[in-house]
Amino acid sequence: MKFRRDLYVIVTGIVAVSLFIGALAGWLDAGTEEGWRFVGYVQRAPVVLVCYIIGAVGVIWLGWYWLKLAGGITSIARRLKKETADCRLSIADCKSKIGNRKSKISNIDELSEAIGERIDSYSSVIGELEKQIEDLQIQIQLTQRQKRNIEAIIYSIRDAVIVIDEFDRLLMANEAAGRLFNFDFRSSQQRPIGELVFSEEGDAGKNEFVDILRQSRQSKVRATRREIEFSGKPQKDRKIGTPEDGKSRTFDCIVSCVYDERGQICGVVAVLHNITREKEISQMKNDFVSQVSHELKTPLASISAYSEMLLDGEAKDGRMRKEFYSVIQSQAQRLNRLIEDILNTSRIESGLIKVERAPVSLTILIEEQLQMIKSYAEEKNIEIIAQKPIVFDRVYADKDMISQVIVNLLSNAVKYTPGGGSIKIETEVDETADIARVSITDTGVGIPEDEIEHVFDKFYRVGANESCAKGTGLGLNLVKQIIEKVHDGRVFVASEPGVGSTFGFELPLATRGAVEAVV
Repeated sequence: MKFRRDLYVIVTGIVAVSLFIGALAGWLDAGTEEGWRFVGYVQRAPVVLVCYIIGAVGVIWLGWYWLKLAGGITSIARRLKKETADCRLSIADCKSKIGNRKSKISNIDELSEAIGERIDSYSSVIGELEKQIEDLQIQIQLTQRQKRNIEAIIYSIRDAVIVIDEFDRLLMANEAAGRLFNFDFRSSQQRPIGELVFSEEGDAGKNEFVDILRQSRQSKVRATRREIEFSGKPQKDRKIGTPEDGKSRTFDCIVSCVYDERGQICGVVAVLHNITREKEISQMKNDFVSQVSHELKTPLASISAYSEMLLDGEAKDGRMRKEFYSVIQSQAQRLNRLIEDILNTSRIESGLIKVERAPVSLTILIEEQLQMIKSYAEEKNIEIIAQKPIVFDRVYADKDMISQVIVNLLSNAVKYTPGGGSIKIETEVDETADIARVSITDTGVGIPEDEIEHVFDKFYRVGANESCAKGTGLGLNLVKQIIEKVHDGRVFVASEPGVGSTFGFELPLATRGAVEAVV
């Protein structure tokens, strides 16, 4: 723009100068002297023509410039008019848009209110869902805890427990079941029960157990109870800690079906309780009743027979009557001892027996009981070897009870020692442990190793020795009760078949202060 303005000034100056020179040249043509003189110079060059040509060109350029300027102004005016119209349209559009926007804003407000209401409703629903989720999480935790508790309970049960599903696959078992059927109870889940329990060695009890499980599930019986006997035949790969081979075991088997919420069977639970010992005890009781009946019947029969003979006058003289009286008295004493043994055992077990403790010398008690047993030993030609008395062997105990213990041990030694044998009695004092120990060793028939642990059980009699002597199986049990339960002592036994046995007991020594106080 600045260049155009400068060019416009220059052209205007040139046109003005050219016109001035042309006018000056005309004045000279008027005849003045100066004009003639100047004419001379002008005539030599076409100054006027050049001036007019330059003036004409300048006028033409100035006209073109002004036309162009007028066109620019017109264009600007036209553009301003168009822009004004556009602005008006824009304003109208803006007004319409503003109106639309206002309507949209109102619609947005309504939509916002609706969304807010829906969000509020969803918020309450979400809150309820969150609460339900928390409740479900708590229930899941409780269920998991209950499951762990149930598993802990099942694993801690001493009886064998097996749980299977509706497809006879193992769901759960405890250690007792694993030992019984010889499988790893922790890694055997989902395996068919027939594979885990089936016996190839011909153990009918195991196959019977599997059949009971299947029959219970198929018959839909809620509970079934049956006794199953498992044989003790050796098994391959038997694990350490399983029951001894070669010994049959009897189990009380309770099988119950498990139902789901629809009443459909979803599994079966079996509990096997080992009743082998109970069966043995039951048999022992039966044998005991039979033996006691026999023992009671024998003296009663003798007493009854000799009494009838006395009444019938079969005793003709005093010597025969005295003999009858002696038999009746001995049988009555035998009957009395039997009844006393039964009653004493019952009293000790119930804690009702009266105990009168006092310092007593074991040597003196042994000497007193030997006088009672010597005649019986002499009849069988059995030698009794007694130990020399010990200076201090007093124990704080019930004299009658300990005397009964010594009598029972001595009489058993004589019973089961063949003629010509010997019985040795030893007493020793362990002042370090503060105990007195009495042991009675015989050269009798001995006891099998597998029966030694049962000799002190109630009603128990060693099967191999039943032919040697008769009894009720209460004597040694009474010894154990008196020594261990009443006097806090200990009984012990060692035996070898064909060599002999050693029975004995230990009792705490009586303190010297207690002895002096009593004296």
